[in-house]
Amino acid sequence: MILNIYKPKGITSFGVVKKIRKIVGEKKVGHGGTLDPFAEGVLVIGTGSDTKELKKITDTDKTYTASIQLGKTTNTLDPEGDVIGKKKIPRISESKINKVLDSFLGVSMQTPPMFSAKKIGGVKLYELARKNIIVDREPSQINISSINLINFSETNIIFSVSCSKGTYIRVLGKEIAEKLGTVGYLNSLIRTRVGEYFIDDSVPLDQFKLSWKSYAH
Repeated sequence: MILNIYKPKGITSFGVVKKIRKIVGEKKVGHGGTLDPFAEGVLVIGTGSDTKELKKITDTDKTYTASIQLGKTTNTLDPEGDVIGKKKIPRISESKINKVLDSFLGVSMQTPPMFSAKKIGGVKLYELARKNIIVDREPSQINISSINLINFSETNIIFSVSCSKGTYIRVLGKEIAEKLGTVGYLNSLIRTRVGEYFIDDSVPLDQFKLSWKSYAH
């Protein structure tokens, strides 16, 4: 089966995999692209022989709706970390925000955050970060195909972005805040699309547990 599951906040992507494994009674279960524990939305799950499809799904473009809290930053660049910096927020206008967002369009290089599952020397970066070990990370090429402002206030910006595999929206949020002359972190992240799998079709994990056989094909 290939499943379009709505991952709730507060659980890891692997945590969802473990739950699905238990529900369907299948040992071979995987997902098509990690979502951070604080994030929610589309998590594509493959079971049995269909897990071989996940590599192709992981490689597809993804779309997110993200919210940046301005004026503070955390060590994880999300709400789960410790506040490590504060900076005054300058007056921001819609045109200024749009100009900054547009500057991220196209191909660029992005350095993975320390709090990420990316491995260096076989060790996950977040395992080093938790020990206060910072290592050099090679930047990766990313492509942002669209980025649009949804709403904003004096302290918050909500935007949507479609991007290539390997794009860290937490890093993007940090860089947007910096280009606006302040600091920031993501206080909300919703993945609305993975390739051809959309949020409107995703099944909440609790609902799947109750009626999963109707989704089997």
